[in-house]
Amino acid sequence: MALKVLSQEEGVSVGGCVASGCGSSADRLAHLPEAIRAKVNNHPCFSEDAHHHYARMHVAVAPACNIQCHYCNRKYDCSNESRPGVVSEVLTPDQAVKKVMAVAAAIPQMTVLGIAGPGDPLANPARTLETFRQLSEKAPDIKLCVSTNGLALPSVVDELCQHNIEHVTITINCVDPDVGAKIYPWIFWNNRRIKGRRAAEILIEQQQKGLEMLVARGVLVKVNSVLIPGVNDEHLQEVSRVVKAKGAFLHNVMPLIAESGHGTFYGIMGQRGPTTEELQSLQDSCAGDMAMMRHCRQCRADAVGMLGEDRGHEFTLDKIEHLDIDYAEAMTRRAEVHAAIEANRAAQHQRTGEVFVSLASLKRKVPAKPESRPVLMAVATTGGGVINQHFGHAREFLIYEAAGLDVRFIGVRKVDLYCSGDATCGDAETALQKTLRALDGCEVVLCSKIGYEPWGQLEAAGIAPNGEHALEPIEEAIAAVYRELAESGRLEQPGVEQQRMSA
Repeated sequence: MALKVLSQEEGVSVGGCVASGCGSSADRLAHLPEAIRAKVNNHPCFSEDAHHHYARMHVAVAPACNIQCHYCNRKYDCSNESRPGVVSEVLTPDQAVKKVMAVAAAIPQMTVLGIAGPGDPLANPARTLETFRQLSEKAPDIKLCVSTNGLALPSVVDELCQHNIEHVTITINCVDPDVGAKIYPWIFWNNRRIKGRRAAEILIEQQQKGLEMLVARGVLVKVNSVLIPGVNDEHLQEVSRVVKAKGAFLHNVMPLIAESGHGTFYGIMGQRGPTTEELQSLQDSCAGDMAMMRHCRQCRADAVGMLGEDRGHEFTLDKIEHLDIDYAEAMTRRAEVHAAIEANRAAQHQRTGEVFVSLASLKRKVPAKPESRPVLMAVATTGGGVINQHFGHAREFLIYEAAGLDVRFIGVRKVDLYCSGDATCGDAETALQKTLRALDGCEVVLCSKIGYEPWGQLEAAGIAPNGEHALEPIEEAIAAVYRELAESGRLEQPGVEQQRMSA
């Protein structure tokens, strides 16, 4: 495994970046122009570090779509599913703008507004561009983003750039039409429905053309790819190679969501999603000089709040209809909050003595053993880059891997809520068992607090619960726990995966 280590004296990276974390953290941006670093510094989808501190928002103004994907089934009045293509209400541009300003005033950490559906934003160009036009005038401190399948992208690149769109996400699942024909049954192109391999050919050509046009104009492009076992799993490394060569900034390989209850073709036909091991293995295989995004939550098309949470129910049209928002005052407050966040981030970086790799202390206090076996650790957090959540209140865990000289973010594992309040804590045995399965492979769980019942079941499953690092920065705590494992000799014992293989 290649390790990424920062020289504290020189402040530069040494070694490869295959084992680097998700998204883009400050150390890997050091070689980029300041203008580009500024674009991603507080963008929670383009920067893994930023997602601990800043919130995002999506508005659903684009109901129509110009392609059909076997993994997609759009729902326009749904509040109980958390996946792309699902919204509670479709908005007009005017309604969307009012909602954005209300959210920005109430959640000052919100820095990014994206349009991602529930259809394709560029299949609804008038609604999408009008929303961007108004927001660029009325809320100039908010970053504007768009996510698209790319079919109509080349025809609107110039207009997007006129509205100061600096971040675009293109979903590219293949660069081979034969693979594409298994994913896309049809596209709607030049007023005709086109099927099969020819449809995939056209879509791929437009996606690649749009990607090249955006990069030429200085727009940062994130490429999303859905990992579909048996369909494109062996092909996505080629996708990553192609989009990297054409200048994509970030690659996000996401797991297929294929529950039968969602009504998608893949779900109905029994197509399985990837295991966590398959997803991580492919992400690692695609990783290289272009950063891999691993903190994606596959958000709803109307998501509001920090990644991993959705506060959209607080800002429904009936709740914001009569609000009188003083956005000038809100911008002042937002600027103050952002300044405080940046001061806190700088203080955290200064405490570690380096920006990303938190195991420099390990190198100083423990004999350096780059060959030391890696350990997966799960973290319960509500944001801020610190361990601040009760085990029983977690709906997801952030998974990190600590190795000899490095710590890296692996991904996110969602779980059912184990504890919904003091009266029910410990009653949801089924949910706890599901959580244990979701944490398979992890050897440590770090959280702010944990109850007696889950503590015992975690230990029985070979996972050590740890509440000793509450409110500490995540990477510092992981480094400390890994150091404790090294000093106690536990790293010399077989890990969970090694025990499984030898069983």
